[in-house]
Amino acid sequence: MTFSIVGRDPATGDLGVAVASKFLAVGALVPFARAGVGAVATQSYVNPNYGPDGLRLLAEGRPPQEVAAEFRRTDPDIEQRQFGIVAADGRSVTSTGEGCHTWAGGTARENLAIQGNLLTGPEVVSAMLSAWEAAEGQPLPRRLLAALRAGDAAGGDRRGRQSAALLCVGPGRGYGGLTDDWVNLRADDHPDPCAELERLLDLHDLLFGRPETTRPLTAEELEWLRALLIQEDYATSLPAGPWDADTEAAAWALFGTENLEERWVPGGHFDPVALAYLRERFGRS
Repeated sequence: MTFSIVGRDPATGDLGVAVASKFLAVGALVPFARAGVGAVATQSYVNPNYGPDGLRLLAEGRPPQEVAAEFRRTDPDIEQRQFGIVAADGRSVTSTGEGCHTWAGGTARENLAIQGNLLTGPEVVSAMLSAWEAAEGQPLPRRLLAALRAGDAAGGDRRGRQSAALLCVGPGRGYGGLTDDWVNLRADDHPDPCAELERLLDLHDLLFGRPETTRPLTAEELEWLRALLIQEDYATSLPAGPWDADTEAAAWALFGTENLEERWVPGGHFDPVALAYLRERFGRS
C-alpha cells in the first residue's frame, strides 16, 4: 500500500526516509530516523513499533539483519509486513512478507533500502534505484525525493495518491544547529503529494538554509530596503547613507517576521537568496 526509500549519505552520515502512499498521513506511521543510529521505514499493515524498536536495537549495536531477525521472532504477523532499515554505518536490509499485497518487493544495498507493496509493478523499485544513483552527490533530502518522485512517475501505489513524507536527520543539522532533525515534511492529504513535498522542500531550503555567500547591499538596494522597512512599519524613519544600527534593528525585525532568521547576517551584509526572496515578496520598488 506504500513505497519508500531509506537512505544514508556516505559523505555526511545523514540518514533519512522518503515515503508515499494512498493512505492518509503516511508520515505519521512509516518513517523513523535517529542521527548516528539509523533509519527505518515500516509499512504494509504497518507495525509502528518497528520504528522505535528498530532504532533501539541499532543503538545497541545490532546490525540491520539481526534487527530484521528480531522482528521475525517477535511479530506473529510478520508475513504481512514490510520494512527497510539502514544503519549509521551503511549496512542495510529490506524485507517483504509473503502476505504482502502484490506487487510487493524491494532491494537493498550499502546505504540504501527500497521497498513497496500494492505497486503497479517492479518498475517502481527500479525507477527509484536509478534515480537514487543518478542523484549521487546531491544533499540527502534532494536525493531521497528524486527517488520518490521517480517511483511515483513509474506508477507508484496502484490505488492512487494521497500522502507523502520526508524525514532526514544529522548531528546539529536542525534549526539553529540545536537539534538533529534536519527535514521533517509531510503532505498528509493531497492530490499530488510528491509534487507538494517538493514544493515544501523548496520552501524549507529557503527559510532554513544558511547563507553560502554574502555581500554588502548596493546603494540602490539599501535605499529600497529602508523604504520597505518604513512602509511595513518596522521604522518611522531611517537615515540615508551607510548602513546604521537603526536600519539593522529594523531589518532584523523584518527577517524575524518572514522566518528568515537562519539567513540573517549582521553588519549590513546580505544573503543573496534572502534578498531575492524579499524583493519578490514585496516588489522591487
